Amino acid sequence: MMKEPLSNIRVRFAPSPTGPLHIGGVRTALYNYFFARRQGGSMILRIEDTDQQRFVPGAEAYIIESLRWAGIHFDEGPDMGGPFGPYRQSDRKDLYPRYAEELVKKDLAYYAFDTPEELDTLRKRLEAEKAPNTSYCAAVRLDMRNSLSLSTEETRALLEEGVPYVIRFKMPAREDISVDDEIRGTVTVNSATLDDKVLFKSDGMPTYHLANIVDDHLMEVTHVIRGEEWLPSLPLHYMLYQAFGWEPPVFAHLPLLLKPDGQGKLSKRDGDRLGFPVFPLQWTDPFSGEVSSGYRESGYYPEAFINFLALLGWNPGTEQEIFSMDELCGAFSLERVGRSGARFDLDKARSFNQHYLRLRPDDELAGVLMQGLKGRGITTNPEVAVKVVSLIRERAVFATDLLEQGLYFFEAPSDYDEKVVAKRWNEGTAGQMKALAGLLDGIAPWQSPVLEGAVKEWISAEGHNMGAVLNALRLCLVGTSAGPHLFDILDVLGKEESLARIARAVERLK
Repeated sequence: MMKEPLSNIRVRFAPSPTGPLHIGGVRTALYNYFFARRQGGSMILRIEDTDQQRFVPGAEAYIIESLRWAGIHFDEGPDMGGPFGPYRQSDRKDLYPRYAEELVKKDLAYYAFDTPEELDTLRKRLEAEKAPNTSYCAAVRLDMRNSLSLSTEETRALLEEGVPYVIRFKMPAREDISVDDEIRGTVTVNSATLDDKVLFKSDGMPTYHLANIVDDHLMEVTHVIRGEEWLPSLPLHYMLYQAFGWEPPVFAHLPLLLKPDGQGKLSKRDGDRLGFPVFPLQWTDPFSGEVSSGYRESGYYPEAFINFLALLGWNPGTEQEIFSMDELCGAFSLERVGRSGARFDLDKARSFNQHYLRLRPDDELAGVLMQGLKGRGITTNPEVAVKVVSLIRERAVFATDLLEQGLYFFEAPSDYDEKVVAKRWNEGTAGQMKALAGLLDGIAPWQSPVLEGAVKEWISAEGHNMGAVLNALRLCLVGTSAGPHLFDILDVLGKEESLARIARAVERLK
């Protein structure tokens, strides 16, 4: 297996603008970024938009914004330029014809004039014959209408008439093709199982296969780190390098991201079904208007997102789980990327986000809480918001949870949890709460430690059950049994609001 060179490393992330960027694509970009930064190399963004029929408006801008949000920074790309531009394949389309023609001249590719109907007939015939290879391949190419089966004069005449054609690669008939992969070892495929892929289309654009190889060579890419779904294309790409006489890059094919149950590749439908995003940012389909959720809009911090994603397929070899971006760049190596698929774990993603939320200062989280309150027509001052955040932040997974978990500080309960009422409220509870309210009315200063000492002393002196009284008081204040330290709640609510809530609960629950 080839060793990684230590200098002049150049890697690229080359998405197609055919829709939103899947988190599997973000992980591919991340691993390229980690590898380039550790080696002191360059990271390239190249937009591969040769498939004009699948082009989706807004997808390129979405891809760039997603990568920027995740903290992946490029050295060269369509939005910043660079010495090997342009970085959008549609802007490079004049480059590709001569490379396709070069292979035709070398007898390593050929013109094919077959119509869609003829191709469909070929496929049906091969399927009916149960042929081992049902594609346009070495076994059938001479039965088709191409420059290999036609005479030179016939081929020239068709070209001069402007008959639509494609250029196909002339795959060897029966040859073992072996390619080294940094993650999977030596990959060997017999060419009899491969088809003669189209390299240049009738619309004047190259296919992914030709443009990808030409651009990687011209941009001096040293390592191609991409998803496992491109593994079937590896023999063709390797053969194209051989055909041009170019030194191939080092290849590394990353494992798939799997569904939470481990059965198959993670898809958008899985996210919709199980309630989690599979895209980094929210995406609105420009054709249907369908909205797909994103990690950013769902409340994930970019640090949590990349930390979680980095560990889906890569093992640092230690017990460490929390990494900064710099630490990931310093620790990453292709040797520790696994071959088998990595199972998506939503609980793990949430735990990472909770960790990074706990690192946020109270005043930042208070700002999020105040914004949420404003949306409900509630205003409060920053000091109160900070107090509330300091009490409830440990249980929050997302900053947006703070509003739901802390709303009772700003809105008195309108109803009371029936299960808690059934358990905590009996015939004598209303009398206890009235007596407790009288006690609270005389306590000064109104501070959590003072309140706690006085209330607990009173409960003991009266011979009441401590748990019963305190839980009933919490029910009056919050409407349920949840919440932080009871006397901290009293402290933040203040005397007037606390007494009003006790009176309201006694009236409602009598």
